[in-house]
Order: sequence, then C-alpha cells, then structure tokens
Amino acid sequence: MQQVKRYSEMTVQELNQEIASLKEQARKAEQMGMVNEFAVLERKVQMARAYLLDPETFKKGEIYEIAGAPGEYFKIEYLKGVFAWGCRLAGDGSEEALPISLLNKLK
Repeated sequence: MQQVKRYSEMTVQELNQEIASLKEQARKAEQMGMVNEFAVLERKVQMARAYLLDPETFKKGEIYEIAGAPGEYFKIEYLKGVFAWGCRLAGDGSEEALPISLLNKLK
C-alpha cells in the first residue's frame, strides 16, 4: 500500500497535480449526481489550494470576503498554519476556522 502524503509535505507541483485530480473526480461526481461526494472533493481542493498560499499575506484583524459566499465577511483573530481563526461578521459571533484559500481580500 502506498503511503499517502500530507498536503503540507507536497511540493507545489504535487499540489497542482492533486488539485487537478480532485477537480476531475469532483466533475465526475457532479455528473453522476453524487452531491455529497462532490462537496467533499470541493473541500479537498480548497484545502490543497490553501497550501499554495503564503499565510503571511493574511493579517490579524483584517476583514476578508468568504469565497463562494457573496456578501459574507470574515474577520481574522489569529492564524494557525493555513487556517484563519475568527468569526463571520454577520454570524452569531462564534469562533471558527477557515482555510485561507476561502478568503478574498477586500478591494
């Protein structure tokens, strides 16, 4: 059995290959009507993409728009690895973590 590498251990090229493979699997799952499988694969793509970004470009206290959720904003309290911890501005104020690949800088 082949040992599975963590995203944090992959090179940029390996991450890009993984993303392409996951997107293809997601496309097939969507065509077959496998909604749950599609959602899981889309989340995996977002996680892999997070490892292609530099966490240093995301700043504590700044507000970002959440990708795929127009009009929803997220304020970063702190960063841990490729996750931004904070809360949604229109939410109930509870703390949550989002992969940094889901955060878009406001213009």
